[in-house]
Amino acid sequence: MKYTAVHFVSSDIQDWQKDLLIAELGEIGFDSFEDSEKGFSAYVPSANFDVQALETLLLREVDGYHLDYEIQDVEEQNWNALWESNFNPIVVDDCCYVRATFHEAKPEYTYEIVIDPKMSFGTGHHQTTSMMLSYILENDFEGKKVLDMGCGTGILAILASQKGASSVLAVDYDSVCIDSVKENCELNNISNIESRLGSKEAIAGMAFDTILANINRNILLDQMATYAADLKKGGELYISGFYVEEDLPILKQCCEEHALAYESHKVLDNWCAAKFIKQ
Repeated sequence: MKYTAVHFVSSDIQDWQKDLLIAELGEIGFDSFEDSEKGFSAYVPSANFDVQALETLLLREVDGYHLDYEIQDVEEQNWNALWESNFNPIVVDDCCYVRATFHEAKPEYTYEIVIDPKMSFGTGHHQTTSMMLSYILENDFEGKKVLDMGCGTGILAILASQKGASSVLAVDYDSVCIDSVKENCELNNISNIESRLGSKEAIAGMAFDTILANINRNILLDQMATYAADLKKGGELYISGFYVEEDLPILKQCCEEHALAYESHKVLDNWCAAKFIKQ
């Protein structure tokens, strides 16, 4: 597959600003990122590259710092092999081991998740995914009907199943993610996860004991009414993909308007995850 690279250079961008920009780039088709000495590079399949969408995003997002960029066509190569070579296993809360198929198994951990790393978001390395995994590890999922919204590789759905969920629905608007969930369920011998292509319309009118949504602030705000309608009384909502100072107060207010009571939150490098209870 042919890729296009956009090399970003900035002398004054903050880490949280870079993370936010990367999240926005992901929404317009960029699927891998690499730090450089003076900034970072973002990669997108050339067939999906929309320079107008990029320019519109930069006009909206670049505020308070200077950013230069250069567009480059990249020679074709085995991108999955390159991605795999940079994929390292992680451990969450000293009890959950996340590895790829080419890493050695470690049965001493209570939970082990095998993810085939095909450049999809959700390998556990990002702060938001790590915090969501931690929330799942801390809480009771036994016998519960669970929704994993914006499921990516299905890593959260898989851990929820391993924690005893009776069934898990994994939803994403990206067909690559849906295929990835199916493959990763096979790798982990999971049979009670259904993957479904779509967005909030795919879950309208359903009922869940627990909802996991690791997306971003704007989508969470847009879909919150659907989450509230589909969550049973006393059910738990776990959300992430946003910043603690800039976004958590806005999301708290939105949840309160939909009878979702704030219970707690986690912070990692200014990224945030939070738990709410349906009243």
